Amino acid sequence: MIDLRVLTADDWAAWRELRLASLRDAPDAFGATLADWVREGEPRWRQRLTDVPFNVLAELDGTPAGMVSGTEPDAGQAVELISMWVAPSARGRGVGDELIGAVVGWAQRRGARRVVLRVYDHNRHGANLYRRNGFRPIGGTWMTLPLT
Repeated sequence: MIDLRVLTADDWAAWRELRLASLRDAPDAFGATLADWVREGEPRWRQRLTDVPFNVLAELDGTPAGMVSGTEPDAGQAVELISMWVAPSARGRGVGDELIGAVVGWAQRRGARRVVLRVYDHNRHGANLYRRNGFRPIGGTWMTLPLT
């Protein structure tokens, strides 16, 4: 069973645990690095969860299994899906689809026109996940999902 939990700044320790795991597991999948975050204390982790307005943690059978965030819509009414990661033990079990769905639903409620994301060329599995959820390449490493 997959459960999603929208996080607040008070959930910083749970977010920290998953974010550091993601940076260890897939260092080439993110703009940030483990070195950027590993020594940071509670104030910076809380600030991250405050600065980015939508943060979700997924649990699979009661165990933390993934995470994702969404930015505030920009001037073009686009929400950026960021910090997406699914734990290796949870891959192929629908966690990624649920996390993407959470951001897309939140973006729609915020009145966004589209969701955009960046996926690096070497991340074939991630690109396939996003394509399966309706995202299409728009140039370089960027993909988009129009919302109607």
